[in-house]
Amino acid sequence: MSQETCHQRADPGAFQPASLGGRTMHIEPGVLNAAKIVFANAAAVSTLAVFLPKLMWRPDIWVKTLLAALFFSIFMEVFHMPVGASELHFVGASAVYVIFGFVPTLFGFAIGLLLQGLLFEPSDLVHLAVNSLSLILPLIAAHGLLGRHFFAQGGRVIRWAEVVKFDAAFYGGVVLMVGFWLSLGNEPTPLQNWAMFAVSYLPLVLLEPLFTCLVVRTLKRFADNPLISRFTTVKTLATA
Repeated sequence: MSQETCHQRADPGAFQPASLGGRTMHIEPGVLNAAKIVFANAAAVSTLAVFLPKLMWRPDIWVKTLLAALFFSIFMEVFHMPVGASELHFVGASAVYVIFGFVPTLFGFAIGLLLQGLLFEPSDLVHLAVNSLSLILPLIAAHGLLGRHFFAQGGRVIRWAEVVKFDAAFYGGVVLMVGFWLSLGNEPTPLQNWAMFAVSYLPLVLLEPLFTCLVVRTLKRFADNPLISRFTTVKTLATA
C-alpha cells in the first residue's frame, strides 16, 4: 500500500523492489515475523478503537469515511512509480483530510487499504495492520500538531504554505514508519534505498498542497449545496 515495501513474488523472504503494475505495494509476507505482525495488529486495533466512539450513531460520519476511503484509493492509483525501498504515490492525504475531516480520513485509510487488498492483492491482507499504522499514526501526529487548527472556529486559512506544513509532518511520519518496519525486517535493507524513497516525497510535499487548495476553493463555491454541506467539512473551512 502507498508507502510500504515493494516485493517480488519469487522470493517471499527477501527484500526486493518491484512494481505491482499500477497497484499499491506492501510488506511482503516473510519480511516481518509472526510476533511483529501480532504486535502491529494489536496496535492498529487499539488505535482505531480509541476513535471508534466518534463514528457511533453518526451516519454522516459513516458516509464521509466511505468517501475518504474511495478517494484515497483512487488517488493512490492516479500516479505511482518505484523509488528506492518502496514506491512513490500521489496519496492526496491533505485533500482527503481537509475535505472529509480527521476521523473519516483515519478510518478511510484503513478501509481503503482493506479494499485494495481484497480487490487487487489478497496477500497484502497479512500486513494490513502494518500498512495502516504507517498512515494512521502520522495522520494522528499531523492532526494534533497542525491540522486541527484548520477546523477550529477562526482557525488557519487553507493556504499553500499552511498545507505544506501539514503534508511535511504527515509524509515525514510516513517515511519514518516505513523505516521502522524495514528495521524490524528479517532481511537488511540498504540505507540508501530508504533515503532515496524519503527524498522522493519532497516534490509531493510541495505539489500536493496546490491540488488541495484548488479542490477546497472549488468546493467552497458550492458549500451551500446540501450534500456538500453535510458530507464534507468545506463549509467550516476558511479560504483566502
